[in-house]
Amino acid sequence: MRRILLITIATMSFTAGVNAQSRNKGFYLKVAGGYFFSVSPGQFPDVGPYPPRDEHDAVNPNTGATTKLSEKVLTGSYGEGVRGGASVGYMINRNISIELTVNYFSSKKNLMTRNVTTIQGTDTEVGKIESKGNVQAVDIAPSIVLSPGYEKFNPYVRFGFVVPAWGRLYIETDASKTSPVAGQPSYIVAKTAIHRKEEIKPSVTFGFQGALGCNYKINSKLGLFLEAEYRNVPVKSKSKEVTNYHENTKLINMNTGQQIGNDINRDINDLSVAERNTDYVTTLDQSSNTPTGTTGTVTHYKNDNAPANDLKSYINIGGLGANLGLRIWL
Repeated sequence: MRRILLITIATMSFTAGVNAQSRNKGFYLKVAGGYFFSVSPGQFPDVGPYPPRDEHDAVNPNTGATTKLSEKVLTGSYGEGVRGGASVGYMINRNISIELTVNYFSSKKNLMTRNVTTIQGTDTEVGKIESKGNVQAVDIAPSIVLSPGYEKFNPYVRFGFVVPAWGRLYIETDASKTSPVAGQPSYIVAKTAIHRKEEIKPSVTFGFQGALGCNYKINSKLGLFLEAEYRNVPVKSKSKEVTNYHENTKLINMNTGQQIGNDINRDINDLSVAERNTDYVTTLDQSSNTPTGTTGTVTHYKNDNAPANDLKSYINIGGLGANLGLRIWL
């Protein structure tokens, strides 16, 4: 009986030792979701010719003179938004692990520019432009994880790099304008509405990440984790393409409210190469393809058949947030 008892104890001790060793090294998977907040807001980039301002102007209908009623600089960050990701990790020992994470991020929509023009002394709008931007990105984040190796509650620190693999800044603009018509009486006006979508592609970049969290082991295969994470990922623009454009103009008799003639439409195929595509540069000079003037809503460039040039802009898609997820030991 004593021999059987000794064999049983030895077997249990050996099994426990094997299990402990298997928990101290090997592969695991993580899936997580979280929300990040902006910690370093800055001034938004220009949207074409429109600066990052929230402006309200008043126009004198008799002279055409405009007066600035209010103006506000628009600031913020594209680091605020939702994030989800999956990781594969390897425990080198109970204290050190390495991880490779793939994340998808979608920022909240930010107001980038707004200009409202009303008739002086009234609330009647004769012009408005408003642009909102949203970043969507996929990044790859290698990191090192250090922990004391506790069994049930195991705090850890994680730090590493962030390499954006794909990303776009999507900007949607809606504009409206009421203007006089040449050769027509003052009660005949042109009402123009424009809807425009554009995508800004980023240059290759990388950033940094760091996190402080805690693992909670449910059983030998499954656990939960909660962490606070900070990311700093500056991004600069490379090129821009207008992907959707529709412009509609109606001639209206303001005395009767009736439309005169047919609608005048302008779509994306009516845009020149320069209106549709932009290459960003660090310096504009005499050789840059810049605007030379406008005719109505048409912008003319030095070379309408080549992409326009504009100055590079910078945004940050990093922030401070919290991730909650599941950890699975393989």
